[in-house]
Amino acid sequence: MTASRYDVLGIGNAIVDVIARAEDDFLVAHGMNKGAMALIDEARAKKIYDAMGSATESSGGSAANTIVGVASFGGRAAFVGKVKNDELGRAFTHDIRAARVGFDTPPASDGPSTARCYIMVTPDGERTMNTFLGAAQDLHPKDIDEATIAASAVIYLEGYLWDPPHAKAAFVKAAEIAHKSNRKVALTLSDAFCVSRYRAEFLDLIRKGTVDIVFANESELLSLYETADFDTAAKQMRSEAKLAVVTRSEKGCVVITRDGVEAVQAMPIEKVVDVTGAGDLFAAGFLVGHSHGKDHRTSARLGALAAAEVIQHIGARPAVSLKSLAAENGLATS
Repeated sequence: MTASRYDVLGIGNAIVDVIARAEDDFLVAHGMNKGAMALIDEARAKKIYDAMGSATESSGGSAANTIVGVASFGGRAAFVGKVKNDELGRAFTHDIRAARVGFDTPPASDGPSTARCYIMVTPDGERTMNTFLGAAQDLHPKDIDEATIAASAVIYLEGYLWDPPHAKAAFVKAAEIAHKSNRKVALTLSDAFCVSRYRAEFLDLIRKGTVDIVFANESELLSLYETADFDTAAKQMRSEAKLAVVTRSEKGCVVITRDGVEAVQAMPIEKVVDVTGAGDLFAAGFLVGHSHGKDHRTSARLGALAAAEVIQHIGARPAVSLKSLAAENGLATS
């Protein structure tokens, strides 16, 4: 196998996050399911934006956040996602390239505007997301460059990509190219409601070996196997997945392989401010460790470190160098 150009290449929805604090009664008044992600149209997007309080804008998107995290750890990172050639699209492009991430997907010149996600952060740090996919749903198989996929050690795909049909086809094309080149394919299940929409298809991807690494949180795992019992779901995942990592908030995570289930503790924090991006950044740390040949426990500790950093401030991307933070905590990334 030839040497890789990138440690991790992410494919996902290119989204600009619009984040505001909100009380629980705001969610109720606007018919939002707390802690979930809902897809919305442009009219509802405008209605929510008009009702929101003071907000901050930052480039986001699940896989894009992960890839920025990989770069912050010093990993070689690239991203594939669709924006429009508009103000938000140019902001997204600037931000991801400024984070030292390769991003060469041509912007759309017409069609819907760049995707945006309105994120309500309640006082307990929980985030509730309302996503207008816009231009992101126009990601197409033609946007997948075979040479770039073949030159990436791990291809990381977000479950949210299963919503737009063309993006789903791009996902499958990338996985096929990656395996043909002896590369690994990772999938994050993204959201329990996303799992409920595509349960059969996600299980098929796992059982057929289309994905080599599965990332999920506890609620996503339980949704996948339609059970309320964690041990039952973990046992089922162990029998079907090559490698799975399931995050459990303050309980840490478990790494699931055919050999067994290993628990890894969470990193200590002072205060939860905003859990947006916790799973995304956990995946970043794990993938950096994995692509650099670290054992599963070390990779999981890198993930836990990144998740702990991002939940202690507003926003879904690291506020400090994760490579330096890892070194301070005795965790080498290379």
